[in-house]
Amino acid sequence: MTRIALDPFVTDLDAESAALRAAGPLAEVELPGGVHCYAVTHHAEARALLTDSRVVKDINVWNAWQRGEIPPDWPLIGLANPGRSMLTVDGEDHRRLRTLVAQALTVRRVERLREGIEALTRAGLDRLAALPADRPVDLKAEFAYPLPMNVISELMGVDAADHPRLKELFEKFFSTQTPPSEVPRMMADLGALFTKIVDGKRAEPGDDLTSALIAASENGDHLTDEEIVNTLQLIIAAGHETTISLVVNVVAALQTHPEQRERVLNGEIPWQGVIEETLRWNTPTSHVLIRFATEDVEVGDRVLPKGEALIVSFGALGRDERQYGPTAGAFDAARSPNRHIAFGHGPHICPGAALSRLEAGIALPALYERFPDLDLAVAADDLRNKPIVTQNDLYELPVRLGCPAGHDRTDDA
Repeated sequence: MTRIALDPFVTDLDAESAALRAAGPLAEVELPGGVHCYAVTHHAEARALLTDSRVVKDINVWNAWQRGEIPPDWPLIGLANPGRSMLTVDGEDHRRLRTLVAQALTVRRVERLREGIEALTRAGLDRLAALPADRPVDLKAEFAYPLPMNVISELMGVDAADHPRLKELFEKFFSTQTPPSEVPRMMADLGALFTKIVDGKRAEPGDDLTSALIAASENGDHLTDEEIVNTLQLIIAAGHETTISLVVNVVAALQTHPEQRERVLNGEIPWQGVIEETLRWNTPTSHVLIRFATEDVEVGDRVLPKGEALIVSFGALGRDERQYGPTAGAFDAARSPNRHIAFGHGPHICPGAALSRLEAGIALPALYERFPDLDLAVAADDLRNKPIVTQNDLYELPVRLGCPAGHDRTDDA
């Protein structure tokens, strides 16, 4: 089996994903830093492995970890070994930790956040409208980032004053280019920041999920301080990164497919169809780290060996022709059915999926309603991914907003 080295600079994610699919349902890969593992790259096999009890999240199962081959300053150590939370446990412990979060993020409860998300969206669009009309705008920084960060922070009770530091630390946390010498300090700083937030909520509880986790622990649900801190960190990280990329990727897809954009804006194709197709075709999460085989596991005509690590390559399996047919590589906002698994599958499916869909479903139509002439300010080929092997994340999305709806274009003459 030929080993495929994942590009730490993510210079051509589409080509890399195609190579992974071509390698078969189970590809042998090398992560940045020279760490060997396997990747599941086809849809059907990924669904099966995501519900296979022989593939677990306990890092102690990993042969390379037991042999001491994974250094503590590996740039991806925070993703491979992020501490005890629902991301790193299975079985009863996973159900215990996940239940409290899932109860707060049911579709019905998330829907109650609609009014607040709409208000934050309007405020964000007002800020865009106040920017100089003759200059390109980085839509990612000015709109796609603030909205989900504000939403998840309000849900978790994180003060806006902490946002700049969180942004700085998460940039280092996800990047493959963080110098090894900075990794231990970055991890310690993240832990200290979230510990401070939890301690503050313990002293002054509020109407937020962090306070609810603390209260549940004190009422007998047996969450340790470590589990609360790590759960908060996990939700904040996942709760904004995915939605940022989703909003950015939808805009990029529509602007490079003008005929489909027109059908969306005239109501022929629903926004939900655009969102689901973007989740499949240009998924926000390119690879999810990391699971471990407790015994040899057959994957198609291959074998995932006992004690080896597995990543799920969502960027590859989202365009699997075996699942989506010969048009799998094409963006089709009207695609139906569209049974992708961009948010995972089985007991570990992302509990924030409904929230991400709601935010995108509010923000995107509102953006185009306010700025119907929005267009890219650079060629599509000039858009570049950040060096993050787990996230499909652009550096920026430069756009020209055009005249806001209702604005008399002759006023600028």
